Amino acid sequence: MGARKKISAEKRKEALKTLYFARLRNVPSSPRKMRYVVDMIRGMEVNRALGVLKFSNKAAAADVEKLLRSAIANWETKNDRKAEDGELYISKVFVDEGVTLKRMRTAAQGRGNRIRKRSNHVTLYVDAITNDVKE
Repeated sequence: MGARKKISAEKRKEALKTLYFARLRNVPSSPRKMRYVVDMIRGMEVNRALGVLKFSNKAAAADVEKLLRSAIANWETKNDRKAEDGELYISKVFVDEGVTLKRMRTAAQGRGNRIRKRSNHVTLYVDAITNDVKE
């Protein structure tokens, strides 16, 4: 690795140390279905978001709930303490498209139809609510 590349890689690593996130990759559901669930919790306080996800009827909600718990645990590990109630919120969450498995299904009159089995990647960032009072 060249010196310039190594320096930029180290800078990127240092920047990630101050961020608290979790990633869920290759979830076998379409990104559109996952975005519907993610939009419900974007910007919420984490305990409220966990409640919303627990009582949601969407199948993707279980995956996002597990991811949120992982992000909270990552925050607690990096800060060496437990998160208090109302301290953490979801600062950023987004869904990217993953790989698409392409399959064929038989159709009428000797034809074949394409089936696209989509997957997605979810990234969820949590952050502490700062109560800075300006004087």
